[in-house]
Amino acid sequence: MKRRTLLLSGLAAATSFAAPAWADRPRRRPLPSPAEMLERARLGAADLGFVAIDLRSGTAGMSVQPDMMLPPASTLKTVTALYALDRLGAGHRFTTRVLRDGDTLVLAGGGDPTLDTDGLAALAQDTARAVGDWRPARFVVWGGALPRVEQIAPGQAAHLAYNPAISGMILNFNRVHLGWRCETDCALSLEARAEGHSPRAYSIAAAVRPGGGAYLHGASGGREQWDIPRRGLSARGTRWLPVRRPEAYAGDVFQTLARAAGLPLPAPEVIDTAPSGAEIARRDSEPLPAILHGMLKHSTNLTAEVVGLAASGADGQVASAQAMAGWLAETGAGPAQLADHSGLSAGNRISAGVLARMLARPAARGELRPLLNADPLRDVLGPDAGGSGAGGAPLVQAKTGTLNFVSCLAGYATLLQGAEVAFAALVADDRRRAATEGQDWPEGSLAWVRRAKLLQRDLVAASVTAPEPFHPLPPEI
Repeated sequence: MKRRTLLLSGLAAATSFAAPAWADRPRRRPLPSPAEMLERARLGAADLGFVAIDLRSGTAGMSVQPDMMLPPASTLKTVTALYALDRLGAGHRFTTRVLRDGDTLVLAGGGDPTLDTDGLAALAQDTARAVGDWRPARFVVWGGALPRVEQIAPGQAAHLAYNPAISGMILNFNRVHLGWRCETDCALSLEARAEGHSPRAYSIAAAVRPGGGAYLHGASGGREQWDIPRRGLSARGTRWLPVRRPEAYAGDVFQTLARAAGLPLPAPEVIDTAPSGAEIARRDSEPLPAILHGMLKHSTNLTAEVVGLAASGADGQVASAQAMAGWLAETGAGPAQLADHSGLSAGNRISAGVLARMLARPAARGELRPLLNADPLRDVLGPDAGGSGAGGAPLVQAKTGTLNFVSCLAGYATLLQGAEVAFAALVADDRRRAATEGQDWPEGSLAWVRRAKLLQRDLVAASVTAPEPFHPLPPEI
């Protein structure tokens, strides 16, 4: 072999031996920057806040406008869940009681957000067994265990079932089930529907008016009246409507159920004064973590407001939300401007940095993560939602949040190597949100939300697929 060939062979061997580990691997294409991702998402004038925190080191990795205050929508329910667990404790249960006070039977609500008609039927049966042959002269209902909230977020369309009234007496998430069959005229039904029982709701009436327009609601005394536009009704259908007089609704349904159990009761009266008397029957809710799991899974606004009000003990919704904001600041996560516990109000503002820091706290991870949904984007994005993380575990466990032209995601993601991050992604076009306040899915909003969720998916993936997702490629040799 010639000397020149030997020298080149040796040089090649030396070069191969000294080459860095990445030299023989396919060169990764640079990931787009968050600004490029936002531009590609075609979200108009939307603002983006994003923070991902490495749970091993506690340091922030990828971040975009971490301190910008944006509406959190229903991701605020993660704060509410942790606040309720801290203040009430994991063993807390809500209790609905029946009392006997002289000649009066009292149905006393304890703020149970999960009480349904089936549970109320069991309570009526227990009451009938407890009283025997006694027949009360009066039947009263009390809901003063919590402050009264006329609507969770005033300004929403009247018929939206996720925006009911709240008090300490709650039934079927304070919703009534409307059914209709329309031929020449429309036949309507209003029921307190549950899986096993669906009695008529006598305290609520409805009528159909010709033409179109909005659902109209009125109340006089304990009775409610819905005025429903004919143009909005198909030949046959159903929907839930919000209840605005929850004590009257629960008392009406309890009277029907008690009669079926053999206990006739007088017409229910609503009282404001805290009742006395001997407890003769009760129904306890599940422990608080089970209630919070349902709240986060179904994004139930009423449950969020109830557990927040119970946790603060404040005398109103805004004062309660401000108390929760004070607690959040005390944890070290940072400031927030809060008007409710559900995220439905337009007055809520929080930054991605504050939300991510709260989620990254060790106590939060232990309490909250088991309650969160896996693959929360799948309902909207389907197969485009993403894959799985290390060991087959879900890549993302998180809470979504959606308002008109607002889309948020906050939770935890597993790196391919097994490490984890806490993250918050808030996307909002506040001008378009304000212009469509109270509307139910205005034109263009569904497509906008889908694009926002694709952006959130890509941001989370970028934050977990590599420890330094925007690190430049190695220099050319």
